[in-house]
Amino acid sequence: MAEIAGQQGAALTNELAQYLQNADGDVSSEELAGIINEYLSGGDQLVADAGSIGSGIYKRFSEFDQITGKVEVVTTGLWSGDTGSLAEHHTGSQAQSSSGDYFYNIFQTASVGDQELQYAVAYGHISGSGSVALSTNDNAKFPTKATYMQYRSYLLGQEDSHFTFASASGTGHNTEDFFVINVARARYKEQLDAGNWSLKLSGSRGAITLIDDSGKKFSDTVGKTGRVFDVVSGSLNLGSSAEATIDSRYTSGSTDGNSFSVGQGYGIFYPDQGIIILNPGAIEAEIGFSHHTGSSVTFSTTGSNFTGVDADKKAHHWIYAAIKNGKDFEARRTENVSTSHYFVRANNREFNFSNNPTFVSGSDNAFAISSFKRDPRVYITTIGLYNNANEMLAVAKTSQPIAKSFDKEVLVKVKLDF
Repeated sequence: MAEIAGQQGAALTNELAQYLQNADGDVSSEELAGIINEYLSGGDQLVADAGSIGSGIYKRFSEFDQITGKVEVVTTGLWSGDTGSLAEHHTGSQAQSSSGDYFYNIFQTASVGDQELQYAVAYGHISGSGSVALSTNDNAKFPTKATYMQYRSYLLGQEDSHFTFASASGTGHNTEDFFVINVARARYKEQLDAGNWSLKLSGSRGAITLIDDSGKKFSDTVGKTGRVFDVVSGSLNLGSSAEATIDSRYTSGSTDGNSFSVGQGYGIFYPDQGIIILNPGAIEAEIGFSHHTGSSVTFSTTGSNFTGVDADKKAHHWIYAAIKNGKDFEARRTENVSTSHYFVRANNREFNFSNNPTFVSGSDNAFAISSFKRDPRVYITTIGLYNNANEMLAVAKTSQPIAKSFDKEVLVKVKLDF
């Protein structure tokens, strides 16, 4: 801390008084710093930059100290606790309610108090097959038809009457039914991470692992609600630098003698909506479970997977059982985070004193440690960011105290994510 005394101090006092008198209330910090610096040597001079305040509690950021408006892509695990793998799949009381006729909400635990919604499953059929028929119940609601129409309206354009799965022939397969996995909005936030999910389904005939064909995560197909990828069988090759391996794009087997599903794709993936549409015929051809004939479907009523399941619930209970038995649903989400970086610079002459009451002592507020008069030392632990009204907007904590003195300078980068 420099002292300007004697004739130099008197001259500075007169010059400052003259400047303030002539300024008529219009005072410039740069001009004040310039006047004072005339009486100081280079090492003690005040910072004259318009974006800086060389002393005091606050220091204004210059335009070079701020980087705002940056957008970073952040990827995290999709499921509760930001984990990327979900091995347990449980329904709750909702499955037994009237809404359970339309879909199942799936949770990560059977403990009711700890349940958090992960995703929902449903079955849709264009004419209502898979639901209780009017011939059986005069009050039949055809929930499978309602589901098909709902997702068709949401995901497809007005010119599309059917969902179209890929096919080996190249003409596509217009499906009359589908399974849907709809990830909870709170889970996927902005979008599912294309190329970074896998789902294992297991049934009476065997198991299959499904992924998407996004490859390098760019899609040639953009639908009504965003990007669209095909669902294929394969593996992610996690922990390896190799890209995901696609085993098959289409079914090659048949189901209990029915060959209608041969050469059909497994489904459609909508990462921007958190939705996976699956082809029931293709899935059944691989893992078994039901009796599917293409235009209609009946779901098995036998076996431990379907004990006590109501007729209107058997369709989506089928895919729930396949996921539950597979015990492996791996997925990640991505979101664009708006980021600002602030470079907090404490030059050697700045922030070397403290407002902490222990820094001084006695009625005259003398330095508690006498050497601090010429060689003060402090430790930086907290940085506050303020607006122009000196209202605190954010606080940054250092991982450990940072020593600061006249022979030390400090640079701290503060990152704010929105």
